[in-house]
Amino acid sequence: MSRALLVIAHGSRDPRHAATVHALVGRARSLRPGLRVETAFLDFNGPTVSQSLASLYLAGVREVVALPLLLTRAFHAKADVPAVLAESAVRLPGLSVRVADVLGPHPLLVASLERRLAEAGLGLTPADRATTGVVLASAGSTDPEAIAVIAEIAREWRLTGWCAVRPAFASAALPRTEDAVRTLRAEGVRRVAVAPYVIAPGFLPDRIAAGAEAAGADVIAPVLGATVELARLLLHRYDTAASAGAPHRALTA
Repeated sequence: MSRALLVIAHGSRDPRHAATVHALVGRARSLRPGLRVETAFLDFNGPTVSQSLASLYLAGVREVVALPLLLTRAFHAKADVPAVLAESAVRLPGLSVRVADVLGPHPLLVASLERRLAEAGLGLTPADRATTGVVLASAGSTDPEAIAVIAEIAREWRLTGWCAVRPAFASAALPRTEDAVRTLRAEGVRRVAVAPYVIAPGFLPDRIAAGAEAAGADVIAPVLGATVELARLLLHRYDTAASAGAPHRALTA
């Protein structure tokens, strides 16, 4: 097998993070049995990107699609991931690494958000949507581009029938989840649901859930996790990067 998908996650001291990432990657692997899919982490967990690339290289892989397991193009996608890939690839002669786009925005992410809301007990009928305000709760970023993307997703999602969809952030930007919930209540929204726009559990997702609970949200969805929609999105990003004729973000040792 000469080509592989390497999913690069941030990593966390919280063991739930790595467990969720491995479950998601495992689900993607099961959807595409003929594709080698591996995992690496930028920090806190192993294997590292260098270790995973070296392992693939020793197994005879010479083409890798590296997929940042990130929802927006913020600092990690713009700086950390390209830097660590370039540093690793230079040590492996003949290895070609293509960098796939980050996961968001994409309709499959919205489908995953709605799956999680439904699993938390929220109805998704037109009548349910018309009386429900949703807080789209992101981890947050200091990157204006990333914040703008979250706001745009909220605007687009609102057009599917929800009476309101408001962005919120667990760090680095405002409003916080609890403030967005209270604002919707003050505006007379009958039911308020919080949809975490994060992939895996950890400190910031816990902050989102705590803020939602403190503000009295009616429904608090779990993180995106290993949903089938997210697994399909990994493969979609892989296919797009692998089939690109002349990718502008390619690294060749």
